[in-house]
Amino acid sequence: MTQNAPDHAPDAPVSADATNSAPPSPRLDRPGAVAGEGADAGVAAHYGDPMREQRLLSEGLAVVDLSHRGLVRVTGPDRLSWLHSLTSQHLLGLAPRTSRESLILSPKGHIEHALHVVDDGESTWLGVEPGTAGAVVEWLDRMRFMLRVEVADVTDEFATLGEPHATESLPGEPLAWVDPWPGPVGDTAEYSDATPHPGADRPWREVFVPRDRLTQVVADRPLAGTWAAEALRVHAWRPRLGAETDHRTIAHELDWLRTAVHLHKGCYRGQETIARVHNLGRPPRRLVFLHLDGSGHVLPPAGTPLLLDGRAVGRLTTVARHHEEGPIALGVVKRNTPADAVLDAPSDAGHTAAAQTVVVTP
Repeated sequence: MTQNAPDHAPDAPVSADATNSAPPSPRLDRPGAVAGEGADAGVAAHYGDPMREQRLLSEGLAVVDLSHRGLVRVTGPDRLSWLHSLTSQHLLGLAPRTSRESLILSPKGHIEHALHVVDDGESTWLGVEPGTAGAVVEWLDRMRFMLRVEVADVTDEFATLGEPHATESLPGEPLAWVDPWPGPVGDTAEYSDATPHPGADRPWREVFVPRDRLTQVVADRPLAGTWAAEALRVHAWRPRLGAETDHRTIAHELDWLRTAVHLHKGCYRGQETIARVHNLGRPPRRLVFLHLDGSGHVLPPAGTPLLLDGRAVGRLTTVARHHEEGPIALGVVKRNTPADAVLDAPSDAGHTAAAQTVVVTP
């Protein structure tokens, strides 16, 4: 069967449309490597057998080339207090080699950037979506004022590797960011009632290595492409900037508070929206997990509208084929969409039925 690349929605923010400035990956020279597209251009979507790669990844045996991702380094004695004041997560006193996730929000509380944060005791490292490191550096530089911080885009110097492990890196090892999903982390809120949460079965970390050591670090470990990593992410209900987000997404819609937002850390840009929606109501849209009808050879692409009785109620955001569940997807729909309704995803592939599993409760 033909698999659609897990593409990103056409109305996504800068991470989906920005040109990837990272150098092309040497892993694309591997036999069978098929280059990714869209936000994941520049690395391999797969190496010839996506299902086998996905099984190896889920078993903790494979590694994923994420060298297209951006990396920002912040130095200076004020770095953690400064980032704490600007972003959504509590970062004061962050211990070396302890991972956090934080969001940069617009003044109206819309998600602009997602930061994979880990400090090594001398610098704070921010993993960001492909093609966005320059925009993150530019915005942070405007916020420096008189503080003792320096910000640099080090994407050309360091590459990222994804591994199915949940242990923080130790001194002497390459620095790694451990994904806190599904948390919860700190003083926050959960918008899903799922117990257990499917994300608990997806250990994940991103290791930052010098680009000239990338081949050495990968060594003889099996490689999995981004299709495999995206399928496991979708199965874990894990949102991704530029895929599940658009220009008006707020964190509540994606249940992203659980790992990226501290509710009582003080003022930061967009904090009023976070507090107001949490205290006074529910978000206008909600993330859903979808099982897709796999009887056709081609699946509808990301961005396909989701219809109920012929009326648009949302859109597909990421589409994947899971090695056990088959065709699956994440989507964002209007909050009042009936949770038991089977939705229709019309595309050039025909009409595809999409059965909902509630992620963010309506």
